[in-house]
Amino acid sequence: MKDPRDVILAPVVSEKSYEQLEQNVYVFEVHTSASKPEIRHAVESIFDVTVTRVNTLNRKGKVRRNRRNNTLGKRPDTKRAIVALAEGDSIQIFET
Repeated sequence: MKDPRDVILAPVVSEKSYEQLEQNVYVFEVHTSASKPEIRHAVESIFDVTVTRVNTLNRKGKVRRNRRNNTLGKRPDTKRAIVALAEGDSIQIFET
């Protein structure tokens, strides 16, 4: 089993993720090889909450052109996890 801090990389800060906070749903950037059970275990152990649902999505990195020597580069692929918590649970890192 991986260390929970290696599975959860960072919270996603966007307008859409902040709208979902009202429904007790949180969005995290996770390791690309993390599975749904690993993500569930990591969130439950780090934040001491009960996870009811985990959805994941893989995002392909953009291909970007270097203007100086006209070569192509690529941004890294990322994976996001959309985590729903049980009623009454919340994560304080998102609170202002």
